[in-house]
Amino acid sequence: MRGVAARRASVLQDAGLLLSVGLLLGLGLLLCACGHRQPDSDGESAINVYPTNYKSDILGAMHAYLNNPTGIRDAVISEPAIKTISGTTRYVACLKFNAKRNGSNDYAGMREIAAAFFEGRFDQFVENTKDICAGVTYAPFPELQKLPP
Repeated sequence: MRGVAARRASVLQDAGLLLSVGLLLGLGLLLCACGHRQPDSDGESAINVYPTNYKSDILGAMHAYLNNPTGIRDAVISEPAIKTISGTTRYVACLKFNAKRNGSNDYAGMREIAAAFFEGRFDQFVENTKDICAGVTYAPFPELQKLPP
């Protein structure tokens, strides 16, 4: 009997240890969940900060976006405005430009893209701009036409 009783005691000890570890993990997860903040109107306004350096942010991103960012023609840009993209509101600036085709000196024709901003900084380019850029007012963007290689 001594062997059976010792094994039962060992099993109970192991179960107690597992229960303690489980409780600690559960408590840790509960505390992590308490720290999570639900989005609210203040969070929305923090995300949608006006992008004060939007032109320089866009110029920097165009080097990665275009294979050949030199020799761009007819570049225009809109002022950033709050727009809805895929169900989220962001500041967006619309651009139109005529860039060279890949590996060629020929021009591809006018393109329109939208630059979306998150917390006042450039986030991404959006190509399907039909609804996003409808009715915006464009101004010349000569800085885009002078991008170095």
